[in-house]
Amino acid sequence: MTRNALLAITLAGLLVAGCAPIRDAFSPPTAAPAKTASSASWTTPPKGYLGPNPGLDGATILGPPPTPDSARGKADRATFNETRKLVGTPAWDKAIADADLSGKQGFKSFSCAAGATISPEATPTLTRMLLRMTDDAATLYQPAKAAFRRPRPPVGNKKPICVPREKWIETDGSYPSGHGLIGWSWALVISEVAPEHASAVLARGREFGDSRIICGVHFQSDIEAGRYLGSAMVSKLHQNAAFEADLATAKAEVAASRTSGAPTGCS
Repeated sequence: MTRNALLAITLAGLLVAGCAPIRDAFSPPTAAPAKTASSASWTTPPKGYLGPNPGLDGATILGPPPTPDSARGKADRATFNETRKLVGTPAWDKAIADADLSGKQGFKSFSCAAGATISPEATPTLTRMLLRMTDDAATLYQPAKAAFRRPRPPVGNKKPICVPREKWIETDGSYPSGHGLIGWSWALVISEVAPEHASAVLARGREFGDSRIICGVHFQSDIEAGRYLGSAMVSKLHQNAAFEADLATAKAEVAASRTSGAPTGCS
């Protein structure tokens, strides 16, 4: 799976030891082969805007995740079980593509929603902004993951997921979702630079997080928690002078990109 090192940073420090694995009450099917690359392909994002101390406490903002025996916890588990039926469908393939935080697939899907090409060539400032935001995201979700240590949905079963079953599945906390945070924060910023396409862009941001539920590596409440933090992070970014300057440049880039024609490869 090609993923940004934003997530790789998280994996080393978060342990879920001491949390009993959540097992399903019936025999799981054989896991389908994952189609994504291993975590060895992760790359390091550029440094973010907020630094190591963003002035926001993700754990305090969110509160704890649902307990496994709560109504919400049981609903989360039921959603995981039900979405295993999506293996091999277009939604599954989209979930694999959305696992990529390095930009290639994400920029393409958000380009289609925004009606303008977002790429290092067409919009260099905007693309770098989005990647810098993935680094900022880690400063919010890493401490929260460490505080709550929620086991991921596939822990304790062999049901199919869209990524390789590497060690991080067992050790990287599930709550909140980094992808949910990043997809929603990207959507908020892109909707500002392409306001006439805001609804489509925000829908794409929602789908980006939902792909992690389909993939089987996050619960629905993990994704929603990530979106809360994404909104908080973008609010904080608007207090940063460097971010505001880049945002103004990004708006001009998107306007110029649109004069070159609609993005290609959009269905």
